[in-house]
Amino acid sequence: VAVPVPTPSSPEALAACTALDANVPSSVLTAVRRSTEPDSPNTAAWGDPPITLQCGVAKPASLIATSALVTIDDVDWYPEQRSAGYVFTTTGRVANVEVAVPDAYAPETGALADLGPAIRQYVPVTPA
Repeated sequence: VAVPVPTPSSPEALAACTALDANVPSSVLTAVRRSTEPDSPNTAAWGDPPITLQCGVAKPASLIATSALVTIDDVDWYPEQRSAGYVFTTTGRVANVEVAVPDAYAPETGALADLGPAIRQYVPVTPA
């Protein structure tokens, strides 16, 4: 699966992304992990159509202090509806993790429940 490779903004973000890549689940919902092109510890994909993950992305331009967030298992996500599903981006962590979930996997938030434990453990909350 072709997935653009983000560049984490700090050494802490890069370390978190590398740890996350080594510990994401082998399946998300019913979708099995696939290889990504180019191969990178900052990306992952599952299934067809693919659920994709990018670690170390920039903060979404539309995310503001009053934006509505979705919290699943103590991970805050900023949801953005797209033409064929949703893109969710974590907030308040040392690295922003973006997960794109096609509408074939509705409700799309189910994928976040599968990814949340690894994100909680390997991508720490930003120090206050």
